[in-house]
Amino acid sequence: MGKKKNINSNDLITFYMDYVLEHNHNPKTVYAFAKANNFEEQKFYEFFSSFKSIEKHIFKAFYDNTYNALERNDDYHSFDARHKLLSFYFTFFENLTANRSYVIYALENHKNSLKGLQLLSELKHAFINYIGGLEIELIDVKQAQIDKIQRRGLKESAWLQLLITLKFWMDDTSSSFEKTDIFIEKSINTSFDILDVAPMKSIIDFGKFIFKEKIQM
Repeated sequence: MGKKKNINSNDLITFYMDYVLEHNHNPKTVYAFAKANNFEEQKFYEFFSSFKSIEKHIFKAFYDNTYNALERNDDYHSFDARHKLLSFYFTFFENLTANRSYVIYALENHKNSLKGLQLLSELKHAFINYIGGLEIELIDVKQAQIDKIQRRGLKESAWLQLLITLKFWMDDTSSSFEKTDIFIEKSINTSFDILDVAPMKSIIDFGKFIFKEKIQM
């Protein structure tokens, strides 16, 4: 049988995810991985330099699939920043859930130290750029340097919030991960309420939810 010739990056991602889930370990070499999937080794290097690079790209692909789906939705473009971010979260975690076995495999041993994980570096870069593009309104301090610090802090805190939600989702045992949906809604609304200096009701409500979940876990 001839080797597969029309291989693209998405094919390689699918092959890789299937391989690690079927074997419960990474391929030993690119040669062995290519042989197992019947394509020339050089095709791998047209898209990725190593298995580490494909692993990073997989999490970036979850972002890309989410962003592209939202961009195709006419309603999404009429949303304010709060509802755009909520839409992003719900769609992103739907993508993760569709690939939960791989995500758990890749992150289970790192779920308590996700913040500096290189595996998520491409996802982080894409996500904080997305946050910057939402043009979330902050306090107008009339000082460029302070505004720059505010914007940087917003991006980093938004990234941390995504990681916290990711860990919650990994630990979630509720049916259809409904507790993660509640967590997303409460945490995003609370974040925007803080920025808007809104009433404390949703902050207290979210605190009660977290306390209850921690007690149960």
